[in-house]
Amino acid sequence: MSLDEVDQPTPGDGQVLVKVRAAALNFPDVLMAMGMYQEKPPLPYTPGVELCGEVVGTGQRVIGAPSGGPGAFAEYALMDADGAFPAPEGLSDEKAASLFLTYQTGYVGLHNRAHVQAGDWVLIHAGAGGVGTAAIQLAKAAGAKVIATAGGTRKTEVCTQLGADHVVDYTTEDFVPVVKEVTGGHGADIVYDPVGGDVFDKSTKCIAFEGRIVVVGFTSGRIPEAKANHLLVKNYSVVGLHWGLYKKYDPALFGMVHEELTRLVDEGHVDPLVGERLPLDQAPQALMKLADRSTVGKVVLVP
Repeated sequence: MSLDEVDQPTPGDGQVLVKVRAAALNFPDVLMAMGMYQEKPPLPYTPGVELCGEVVGTGQRVIGAPSGGPGAFAEYALMDADGAFPAPEGLSDEKAASLFLTYQTGYVGLHNRAHVQAGDWVLIHAGAGGVGTAAIQLAKAAGAKVIATAGGTRKTEVCTQLGADHVVDYTTEDFVPVVKEVTGGHGADIVYDPVGGDVFDKSTKCIAFEGRIVVVGFTSGRIPEAKANHLLVKNYSVVGLHWGLYKKYDPALFGMVHEELTRLVDEGHVDPLVGERLPLDQAPQALMKLADRSTVGKVVLVP
């Protein structure tokens, strides 16, 4: 990756030009830069799929994704006009930039895919990361009881501060017996899993009757396989969560979810955790920090 001078983009029909005020990092940025993501942009490309920007000409502060995919790690970016959502007034640029992808994903995953209800036991893996911190806040806002997993004292403390009812340090203990004990043998009604691999496999051992495992991603690097006979015997579901696919099948959902997230921000239920703020020219270092899992919350670039 290199920081280059390129022509300022020109908006087409249905697009707006925004001056980027903050761009948040996400794990797909790492995979895309490595050529390992399911969507491979033509090279060269500008990374970044989530930003807070100021619409050139109107000054309106908006959040969302750049038009056509990546492009947020820049001083200026194009956005689809109907996909540039008003930034909540109570959030800084860095926090507003962090509200879009992981919070939209978390809301859709918990509500549309897992049908979370008040009182549900929700097991959230990698609870201190960008995906996990959003999911903890959203699950608690829905009235659920949260068990989070994280690695190390610093990260477990973050989960507790965000409102998790129980936190498991996976570097020192196995979460399966803890979940069974904490829930009184009931198990997790919902498992929110961005990790995959062994974490998914072990989650099937502590899933509740009629529980739902939401497959969010595979940061472990291994894509697990769901055993159909086990699904049948234990009577649970494994549901996929490809948030971006709603752009094709139900684009109105993005605006509806944004309104709900804005309400949750205004009511104090949602407050994105920004773990680190770095200048734009340190984008490669920022992605490396995200890749080696040394971060908590969101890492945000500021031009």
